[in-house]
Amino acid sequence: MMANGSGGQKKGQTKVLLVGEYSMVCAGLAQLINQEPDLSVCGQAENAREAFGAIATLKPDLVIANISIKGSIGIEVIKEIKLWYDGLPVVVLSVDQEPLYAERVLRAGARGYILGMEAPDKLILAIRRAMKGEVYVSEQLSERMLQKYIHSGRGKHDESPTDNLTDRELTVLQLLAQGYKRQEIAAKLNLSAKTVDTHHAHMQKKLGLKNSTELRKYAVQWSLSREEDSQRRTVSV
Repeated sequence: MMANGSGGQKKGQTKVLLVGEYSMVCAGLAQLINQEPDLSVCGQAENAREAFGAIATLKPDLVIANISIKGSIGIEVIKEIKLWYDGLPVVVLSVDQEPLYAERVLRAGARGYILGMEAPDKLILAIRRAMKGEVYVSEQLSERMLQKYIHSGRGKHDESPTDNLTDRELTVLQLLAQGYKRQEIAAKLNLSAKTVDTHHAHMQKKLGLKNSTELRKYAVQWSLSREEDSQRRTVSV
Protein backbone atom coordinates (compact mmCIF):
# COMPACT_ATOMS: atom_id res chain seq x y z
CA MET A 1 0.00 0.00 0.00
CA MET A 2 1.23 3.46 -0.82
CA ALA A 3 1.83 5.60 2.22
CA ASN A 4 2.53 9.32 2.25
CA GLY A 5 5.73 10.42 3.87
CA SER A 6 5.98 13.28 6.32
CA GLY A 7 3.32 15.15 4.35
CA GLY A 8 5.01 18.45 5.26
CA GLN A 9 7.46 19.17 2.48
CA LYS A 10 8.99 22.60 2.58
CA LYS A 11 9.46 24.76 -0.47
CA GLY A 12 12.64 23.89 -2.32
CA GLN A 13 13.01 20.41 -0.83
CA THR A 14 13.76 17.45 -3.10
CA LYS A 15 10.83 15.02 -2.90
CA VAL A 16 11.89 11.37 -2.75
CA LEU A 17 9.65 8.38 -3.43
CA LEU A 18 10.68 5.04 -1.91
CA VAL A 19 9.78 1.88 -3.82
CA GLY A 20 10.31 -1.50 -2.17
CA GLU A 21 8.50 -4.31 -0.40
CA TYR A 22 10.38 -4.09 2.91
CA SER A 23 8.50 -1.66 5.12
CA MET A 24 11.14 -1.63 7.88
CA VAL A 25 13.88 -0.82 5.38
CA CYS A 26 11.78 1.95 3.87
CA ALA A 27 11.06 3.34 7.32
CA GLY A 28 14.79 3.49 8.06
CA LEU A 29 15.51 5.14 4.73
CA ALA A 30 12.74 7.68 5.30
CA GLN A 31 14.17 8.62 8.68
CA LEU A 32 17.64 9.00 7.20
CA ILE A 33 16.50 11.12 4.26
CA ASN A 34 14.15 13.32 6.28
CA GLN A 35 17.06 14.36 8.49
CA GLU A 36 18.50 16.29 5.57
CA PRO A 37 17.11 19.84 5.42
CA ASP A 38 16.83 19.83 1.62
CA LEU A 39 15.37 16.32 1.25
CA SER A 40 11.99 14.84 2.15
CA VAL A 41 10.29 11.47 1.57
CA CYS A 42 6.96 12.22 -0.10
CA GLY A 43 5.69 8.62 -0.17
CA GLN A 44 6.31 4.87 -0.34
CA ALA A 45 5.15 2.13 -2.71
CA GLU A 46 5.47 -1.64 -2.42
CA ASN A 47 5.23 -2.68 -6.07
CA ALA A 48 5.32 -1.44 -9.65
CA ARG A 49 1.60 -0.59 -9.85
CA GLU A 50 1.72 1.47 -6.67
CA ALA A 51 4.96 3.09 -7.78
CA PHE A 52 3.47 4.48 -10.99
CA GLY A 53 0.36 5.62 -9.13
CA ALA A 54 2.54 7.42 -6.59
CA ILE A 55 4.66 9.05 -9.31
CA ALA A 56 1.55 10.38 -11.05
CA THR A 57 -0.03 11.62 -7.80
CA LEU A 58 2.91 12.81 -5.71
CA LYS A 59 5.19 13.99 -8.54
CA PRO A 60 8.49 13.14 -6.80
CA ASP A 61 11.81 14.62 -7.87
CA LEU A 62 13.64 11.30 -7.44
CA VAL A 63 12.84 7.60 -6.92
CA ILE A 64 14.82 5.17 -4.77
CA ALA A 65 13.96 1.60 -5.79
CA ASN A 66 14.90 -1.86 -4.64
CA ILE A 67 16.33 -3.91 -7.51
CA SER A 68 13.82 -6.68 -6.82
CA ILE A 69 10.39 -5.12 -6.50
CA LYS A 70 7.44 -7.28 -5.49
CA GLY A 71 5.51 -8.30 -8.59
CA SER A 72 8.19 -7.30 -11.12
CA ILE A 73 11.93 -6.95 -11.40
CA GLY A 74 13.50 -3.60 -10.69
CA ILE A 75 15.18 -3.34 -14.09
CA GLU A 76 11.82 -3.56 -15.85
CA VAL A 77 10.36 -0.85 -13.62
CA ILE A 78 13.31 1.44 -14.33
CA LYS A 79 12.76 1.03 -18.07
CA GLU A 80 9.09 1.92 -17.67
CA ILE A 81 9.90 4.99 -15.59
CA LYS A 82 12.43 6.05 -18.21
CA LEU A 83 9.79 5.58 -20.93
CA TRP A 84 7.00 7.55 -19.24
CA TYR A 85 8.96 9.97 -17.01
CA ASP A 86 12.23 10.49 -18.83
CA GLY A 87 13.47 13.30 -16.59
CA LEU A 88 12.79 11.48 -13.30
CA PRO A 89 16.07 10.17 -11.80
CA VAL A 90 16.11 6.71 -10.22
CA VAL A 91 18.65 5.42 -7.71
CA VAL A 92 18.69 1.67 -7.11
CA LEU A 93 19.39 0.26 -3.66
CA SER A 94 20.47 -3.39 -3.73
CA VAL A 95 22.25 -6.10 -1.75
CA ASP A 96 23.57 -7.70 -4.94
CA GLN A 97 27.29 -7.07 -5.49
CA GLU A 98 27.32 -8.52 -9.00
CA PRO A 99 28.57 -5.89 -11.52
CA LEU A 100 26.25 -7.39 -14.12
CA TYR A 101 23.22 -5.97 -12.29
CA ALA A 102 24.77 -2.56 -11.83
CA GLU A 103 25.62 -2.40 -15.53
CA ARG A 104 22.10 -3.37 -16.58
CA VAL A 105 20.48 -1.01 -14.12
CA LEU A 106 22.49 1.89 -15.51
CA ARG A 107 21.78 0.86 -19.10
CA ALA A 108 18.07 0.80 -18.21
CA GLY A 109 18.31 4.48 -17.27
CA ALA A 110 19.05 4.61 -13.52
CA ARG A 111 21.33 7.34 -12.20
CA GLY A 112 22.79 5.27 -9.38
CA TYR A 113 23.40 1.82 -7.94
CA ILE A 114 24.23 1.66 -4.25
CA LEU A 115 24.72 -1.37 -2.03
CA GLY A 116 22.58 -1.70 1.09
CA MET A 117 25.69 -2.25 3.22
CA GLU A 118 27.10 1.17 2.33
CA ALA A 119 27.34 3.90 4.95
CA PRO A 120 24.20 6.09 5.14
CA ASP A 121 26.06 9.15 3.87
CA LYS A 122 26.73 7.31 0.59
CA LEU A 123 23.01 7.13 -0.12
CA ILE A 124 22.67 10.85 0.48
CA LEU A 125 25.64 11.43 -1.83
CA ALA A 126 24.00 9.25 -4.50
CA ILE A 127 20.77 11.27 -4.25
CA ARG A 128 22.58 14.58 -4.60
CA ARG A 129 24.62 13.41 -7.58
CA ALA A 130 21.57 11.99 -9.31
CA MET A 131 19.75 15.30 -8.86
CA LYS A 132 22.67 17.01 -10.60
CA GLY A 133 22.37 14.65 -13.55
CA GLU A 134 25.44 12.67 -12.51
CA VAL A 135 25.79 8.92 -11.93
CA TYR A 136 26.81 7.26 -8.67
CA VAL A 137 27.92 3.64 -8.26
CA SER A 138 29.18 2.07 -5.03
CA GLU A 139 32.96 2.29 -4.92
CA GLN A 140 33.65 -1.44 -4.67
CA LEU A 141 31.43 -2.05 -7.68
CA SER A 142 32.75 0.82 -9.79
CA GLU A 143 36.29 -0.58 -9.50
CA ARG A 144 35.18 -4.03 -10.68
CA MET A 145 33.14 -2.50 -13.51
CA LEU A 146 36.15 -0.48 -14.63
CA GLN A 147 38.37 -3.56 -14.61
CA LYS A 148 35.80 -5.46 -16.63
CA TYR A 149 35.67 -2.62 -19.15
CA ILE A 150 39.46 -2.46 -19.43
CA HIS A 151 39.71 -6.20 -20.08
CA SER A 152 36.57 -6.47 -22.20
CA GLY A 153 38.48 -6.81 -25.46
CA ARG A 154 40.77 -9.59 -24.32
CA GLY A 155 38.57 -12.52 -25.26
CA LYS A 156 35.29 -14.25 -24.56
CA HIS A 157 36.81 -16.53 -21.93
CA ASP A 158 36.39 -13.83 -19.28
CA GLU A 159 32.67 -13.52 -19.99
CA SER A 160 30.07 -15.16 -17.81
CA PRO A 161 27.44 -17.18 -19.77
CA THR A 162 24.75 -15.07 -18.08
CA ASP A 163 26.15 -11.93 -19.74
CA ASN A 164 24.41 -13.08 -22.92
CA LEU A 165 20.97 -13.30 -21.30
CA THR A 166 18.46 -10.51 -21.77
CA ASP A 167 17.15 -8.65 -18.71
CA ARG A 168 13.92 -10.66 -18.83
CA GLU A 169 15.79 -13.96 -19.16
CA LEU A 170 17.96 -13.03 -16.21
CA THR A 171 14.80 -12.34 -14.21
CA VAL A 172 13.41 -15.77 -15.11
CA LEU A 173 16.71 -17.37 -14.09
CA GLN A 174 16.49 -15.64 -10.71
CA LEU A 175 12.98 -16.93 -10.15
CA LEU A 176 13.97 -20.46 -11.18
CA ALA A 177 16.78 -20.31 -8.61
CA GLN A 178 14.23 -19.30 -5.97
CA GLY A 179 12.15 -22.40 -6.72
CA TYR A 180 9.29 -20.84 -8.68
CA LYS A 181 7.47 -23.11 -11.14
CA ARG A 182 6.55 -22.28 -14.75
CA GLN A 183 3.02 -21.07 -13.99
CA GLU A 184 4.19 -19.12 -10.93
CA ILE A 185 6.83 -17.29 -12.96
CA ALA A 186 4.22 -16.44 -15.59
CA ALA A 187 1.88 -15.01 -12.96
CA LYS A 188 4.62 -13.09 -11.18
CA LEU A 189 5.85 -11.43 -14.36
CA ASN A 190 2.41 -11.02 -15.96
CA LEU A 191 3.38 -13.28 -18.85
CA SER A 192 1.75 -16.28 -20.50
CA ALA A 193 3.11 -19.73 -19.70
CA LYS A 194 4.00 -20.06 -23.39
CA THR A 195 6.17 -16.94 -23.19
CA VAL A 196 7.97 -18.36 -20.15
CA ASP A 197 8.58 -21.56 -22.12
CA THR A 198 10.09 -19.46 -24.92
CA HIS A 199 12.41 -17.76 -22.44
CA HIS A 200 13.42 -21.20 -21.15
CA ALA A 201 14.25 -22.39 -24.65
CA HIS A 202 16.34 -19.32 -25.43
CA MET A 203 18.21 -19.59 -22.11
CA GLN A 204 18.95 -23.28 -22.64
CA LYS A 205 20.45 -22.50 -26.04
CA LYS A 206 22.55 -19.59 -24.76
CA LEU A 207 23.79 -21.53 -21.73
CA GLY A 208 24.42 -24.76 -23.63
CA LEU A 209 21.90 -26.80 -21.65
CA LYS A 210 19.81 -29.73 -22.89
CA ASN A 211 16.52 -29.36 -21.03
CA SER A 212 14.55 -27.56 -18.33
CA THR A 213 15.93 -29.82 -15.59
CA GLU A 214 19.48 -28.79 -16.43
CA LEU A 215 18.34 -25.16 -16.60
CA ARG A 216 16.86 -25.30 -13.10
CA LYS A 217 20.03 -26.93 -11.72
CA TYR A 218 22.12 -24.27 -13.42
CA ALA A 219 19.95 -21.53 -11.90
CA VAL A 220 20.38 -22.89 -8.38
CA GLN A 221 24.16 -23.32 -8.77
CA TRP A 222 24.46 -19.85 -10.28
CA SER A 223 22.53 -18.32 -7.39
CA LEU A 224 24.61 -20.16 -4.77
CA SER A 225 27.88 -19.11 -6.40
CA ARG A 226 26.76 -15.47 -6.37
CA GLU A 227 25.85 -15.69 -2.69
CA GLU A 228 29.22 -17.22 -1.83
CA ASP A 229 31.03 -14.58 -3.86
CA SER A 230 29.03 -11.85 -2.14
CA GLN A 231 29.88 -13.22 1.30
CA ARG A 232 33.60 -13.39 0.43
CA ARG A 233 33.58 -9.80 -0.73
CA THR A 234 31.71 -8.66 2.38
CA VAL A 235 34.25 -10.33 4.65
CA SER A 236 37.18 -8.87 2.71
CA VAL A 237 35.87 -5.30 2.93
